[in-house]
Amino acid sequence: MPSIQCLDPHVADLIAAGEVVERPASVAKELLENALDAGASAVSVEVQHGGLTYLRITDNGCGIAPSQLPTAFLRHATSKLRRAEDLSAIGTLGFRGEALAAIAAVSRVDIFSRERGAEQGASLHLEGGAAGSVAEAGCPEGTTICVRDLFYNTPARMKFMKKDTAEGAAVTAVVTHLALSHPEVSVKLIRDGAEVLHTPGDGQLRSAIYAAMGRDFAMGLLPVSGCGGDIQVEGFVTKPLNGSGTRGRQLFFVNGRFVKSQLLAAALEEAYRNRLLKGKFPGCVLHITLPKNTVDVNVHPAKTVVKFQNERAVFDAVHYTVKDLLTAGEAPAPKPAQQTFYQSMTVQEYKERQTPPTEKKPLGSYAVRPAVHPDAPLPLHDSAQRPAPAPVERPAPAERKAPAFVPAMKPEPAPAAEPAASAQKPVPTEESAPLRNTIDLPIQQAMAQPPAPWRMVGEALDTYIICQDEAENLWLIDKHAAHERLRFNALKERQEPPMSQLLLQPLTVDLEADDYAAALSQLPLLEEFGFACEDFGAGTLLVRQIPSDIRPEDAAATVEELAEDLRLGRADPHGARDRLLQTMACKSAIKAGMHTSPAELRALVERVQSGEIQYCPHGRPVAVKLSRYEIEKMFKRV
Repeated sequence: MPSIQCLDPHVADLIAAGEVVERPASVAKELLENALDAGASAVSVEVQHGGLTYLRITDNGCGIAPSQLPTAFLRHATSKLRRAEDLSAIGTLGFRGEALAAIAAVSRVDIFSRERGAEQGASLHLEGGAAGSVAEAGCPEGTTICVRDLFYNTPARMKFMKKDTAEGAAVTAVVTHLALSHPEVSVKLIRDGAEVLHTPGDGQLRSAIYAAMGRDFAMGLLPVSGCGGDIQVEGFVTKPLNGSGTRGRQLFFVNGRFVKSQLLAAALEEAYRNRLLKGKFPGCVLHITLPKNTVDVNVHPAKTVVKFQNERAVFDAVHYTVKDLLTAGEAPAPKPAQQTFYQSMTVQEYKERQTPPTEKKPLGSYAVRPAVHPDAPLPLHDSAQRPAPAPVERPAPAERKAPAFVPAMKPEPAPAAEPAASAQKPVPTEESAPLRNTIDLPIQQAMAQPPAPWRMVGEALDTYIICQDEAENLWLIDKHAAHERLRFNALKERQEPPMSQLLLQPLTVDLEADDYAAALSQLPLLEEFGFACEDFGAGTLLVRQIPSDIRPEDAAATVEELAEDLRLGRADPHGARDRLLQTMACKSAIKAGMHTSPAELRALVERVQSGEIQYCPHGRPVAVKLSRYEIEKMFKRV
């Protein structure tokens, strides 16, 4: 049986060093944290070959006394903790006293340090953890540490290192995080002789973001600030249009420390719900400040994982701060009690609200306005001066012929004839137009209103509405996306059951196994949305009833998408409900390429210009604004 014995101190140091120093980026992180804890206002980092052969960090902090240089490299030696009670309220970036000892154990280290106000500095050389003698040295105030030949004495760790470019990129990421965590500190990074990062250190977070992450990212940010109790949230978040394909640009800092937190990421992404395209993620640079005794940073040796005493409060602070910013320009959706949409009333009530009551008259008292033939010459006199035509007797049923369209039966005089191009297609009346594709608007919007601060220019490709505002901006509005958002808001706020239509012939829909199981488990929810479905066996659903605003030809595709939505949101009931509403809103909205009346287009423009709707439920923008300057720049006029 093998005997138990204590490890050699050198071997123990190598094992312990492997927990703290994983790669050159770990060395850079620990040394930068020490520099910031020392009160430095400027830090310079220089690396060669990814930091494996050479890494130097220089700061202008408080420095180290010559007599304390050997002590600084002893294990568990630190100036930041004194008592066990200090662990409950850690206010510094470093605190364990292991970093310098671990780095010195696996590399060759030279340190030069001079205290503030001292006439001369001191230096110390260490190799494999073994320290030499302290010598006098001329150096500026602060500390300079050079780390050479990292892992020279641990070849097992060296063979797992990546290429120089990958290791250099990791160092760059660490330096970037430290620069963003403390914008008041000027940070410079030099890789292989080239300066790749230099922050101004002016205390402005946007300046640090601009220097560290680039102009494009900085220009696509929105400032955010808020608090929840004693939790303060400040920083920047990306605009919904600037979503990224990964979560790599979600940077969270807790009390000045970069952390990786699923809780904070979930709070951020929940605030962006229904504002981003599928597969896109928001970006941010957020600083969360809270009492030191409510967060535990002593969870992992890398100190990038923290635990919160009150996770719910932290989640709400981040979520509602960001959500309030994103919804600041959006008007609240109308309450169900104030809705006059046809979906929340019977067909008869809808017709009564849309058609003002008039006094009933005998049939013979109405004048029939004759249809204008496309080839007929236009009248030269004003229509207001035209004498009313005499009543025309209705012919016998046997002699009637099907007219080109049904003329309007109203007593007011006929307006002037339209040009031949518009007279070729009859314009449906309110009663003859299909209800499912109309814009859901209160009747008051159809009444006379003061002139709007915009004018509608027209429609392009039967898809995009063109309008101009008072500031001479040109707007292109996607009518499908805008109407989809209106439908989504109406469906989400609606409390009454929807109007449904019974299919003359039940519809069978074949589904994938997972979608089929998810749909069967949520049949009551589908019924709540107006779908009467039942199990037909062998992965097939039998659909007998659909909502009245879904066209029968779209019913099968809608049920398939709803089943997929239920599968994706199975673990989140609220998410499943929102996905169902998104699909129904998309299927019931007016389609691109579909003819839409000018009144409906104008109603959509009014909603967009009021700021009520900005994005469709899937996150696509409903409008694109082009300033006069941008247009003239395209044409080389400016």
